[in-house]
Amino acid sequence: MSRYRYGAYEDGPDPLAPPYDVRDALDAMGDSVLDGTRPDDALRDLLRRGLPGRPDMRGLDDMLRQVRERRRALRDRGRLDGTLEQARALLDTAIGQERAELFPDPSDDARLREAELDALPSDTAQAIRRLSGYDWRSGAARHTFEQLKDLLRREVLDAQFQGMKQALANQDPASMERVKDMMAALNEMLERDARGEHTQDDFDRFMGQYGDMFPDDPQNLEELVDSLARRAAAMDRLLASLSPEQRAELAGLMEQAMQDAGLAMEMTRLGDALRVRRPDLGWGRPEEMTGDDPLGMGDATTALAELADLSELEAALGQDYPGARLDDIDEDAVRRALGRQAVDDLAELRRIEAELERQGYLRRKSGKLELTPKAVRRLGETALRRVFSQLAAGRQGDHEQRDAGQAGELTGSSREWRFGDEQPLDVVRTVGNAIRRSAMDAGAGLATRPTASDALEPGAATSPTSTTAGGNGSGRPNGVRLSVDDFEVQETERRTGAAVCLLVDLSYSMVLRGTWAVAKQTTLALHTLVTSKFPQDAIQIIGFSNYARVLHPTEMAGLDWDMVQGTNLHHALMIAGRHLDRHPDFEPIVLVVTDGEPTAHLRPDGRSLFDYPPSTDTLVLTLAEVDKMTRRGACMNFFMLAEDRRLVSFVEEVARRNGGRVFAPDADRLGEYVVSDYLRVRRARH
Repeated sequence: MSRYRYGAYEDGPDPLAPPYDVRDALDAMGDSVLDGTRPDDALRDLLRRGLPGRPDMRGLDDMLRQVRERRRALRDRGRLDGTLEQARALLDTAIGQERAELFPDPSDDARLREAELDALPSDTAQAIRRLSGYDWRSGAARHTFEQLKDLLRREVLDAQFQGMKQALANQDPASMERVKDMMAALNEMLERDARGEHTQDDFDRFMGQYGDMFPDDPQNLEELVDSLARRAAAMDRLLASLSPEQRAELAGLMEQAMQDAGLAMEMTRLGDALRVRRPDLGWGRPEEMTGDDPLGMGDATTALAELADLSELEAALGQDYPGARLDDIDEDAVRRALGRQAVDDLAELRRIEAELERQGYLRRKSGKLELTPKAVRRLGETALRRVFSQLAAGRQGDHEQRDAGQAGELTGSSREWRFGDEQPLDVVRTVGNAIRRSAMDAGAGLATRPTASDALEPGAATSPTSTTAGGNGSGRPNGVRLSVDDFEVQETERRTGAAVCLLVDLSYSMVLRGTWAVAKQTTLALHTLVTSKFPQDAIQIIGFSNYARVLHPTEMAGLDWDMVQGTNLHHALMIAGRHLDRHPDFEPIVLVVTDGEPTAHLRPDGRSLFDYPPSTDTLVLTLAEVDKMTRRGACMNFFMLAEDRRLVSFVEEVARRNGGRVFAPDADRLGEYVVSDYLRVRRARH
């Protein structure tokens, strides 16, 4: 009987996990955008931090931290002169064994040999070269010296071809001959490729014969060249990281080892070809290794190659260069350094970046990202939800009611549907009208058998047309034909439209006091509330600094502050007055958000005049516009974001003249105050 074990899915992302809602990512970006960050910078910051609501998924900063930890661990693995140390130890052992064999022998030959050993140079490579033709008297010394030469061959080849050390561990002469054949075939293949004569079939034949020597299993010549070039560059950096004496000694050992193996010419050909094909790999750049344990040449080369990969990956993950994209990050490098889970996390980050554009929240214009109107609407809805959550927690004002209509409370009555009506359909009375009319038509001999195309489809009532409802498949009539005249809508209370003016201070002092972002969030929240819950209202957003101007919500989201002098409330009230005059039958509502008293006004020639402290002309002209608002019946409510003495005196004078109210909310509660005040005024007017 078959038995099965179940566990966590490990071959990539969970295929049954619900898809991530990119709107959450947009909301997280929105906080930065409203604070003045450009959309492309806000997106990069989001991808650095990781996605909200996904604590299990790493952002770029987490990956970057892990890469840096891996680099520190690699540097602490050991020293780069391990092969030199091993070679010296074996050479000293062989010489000691030979001296022990010669010491008891009183012959002149023994003394001459001892003199030859005494005259050996201190440089290990030169000493090995001198001893390559020496006739060892000690069998143990001869064996140790052969071990030394075999060590050097294996280390040098392993430094160039990863895994070669294990392949040559048995010291089989046939294995070395095969290595010679492989290198000759490899160099020939590279030369053919340089002449444009190489084909994939050539590579496949090469791998079929020598593929076991390449454990990373390259699929084409470019992948093979990339792997070999990275190790060759790492070996070059190894030499550059040693002292001049160590470098010369190790280079001599490598040359001697390749000459002994008959590979010197092929290795030189290969190194030159790799350097020409990949000059970008940082050849000759030194690296610092801080560990205490000596590393062999192959292990040291592997460590330096991995350090180079980690350096490139660190730069790509940092995304700190112009035009940086997640596509610049090499998935294979991420997999080698951080594992499969990090590749899945990177793929999810890439998907979010692409989905924000595909779903219409971001668009690229002249190479830069910008928010779309759809994104701005989403940010407004999010800001409004936050405001309503504060209202609900504080038990004040209105709160979100998802099942509320947009045109007022139901009265319980219904009337005939008219083109343009937004009220909900009265389904019961609509169908009842159709049944009664069908019965009258049948009695008059006018009934017709309905067809399949007459069936009532979902959503038909939202756009009334003549169609059929019902049907049971029996012999009885299987439907009732609906006519446009049958449709009725539910009556709602009539609501008077309001002309809403929100005046927002755009001066630089808003940034200095840290109220810039919350003012924009409040603006978007109020605009969303008015356009969604009170569509019959007409709202206008007016920003003012040295001049005033009408702002579109899309513009408001990415708006920067005005680094100019002047708080021209006079101009803002003039624009607001024109908006109210265009809607004479609407209830006027004027809301002003500011952190300073008026310090500028418009001169007769239309130019702005700044003066601080505020001039008499500025105050007189601004209060004259306040008086005009009072005559229009507009109640002006001020939301002060500072407690400056002049500002307090000014708004108290406005309240005395206009009868409006003054609020001094904390910055983080501005949205709550503005929205609840609009709703209060709205209900009072209703």
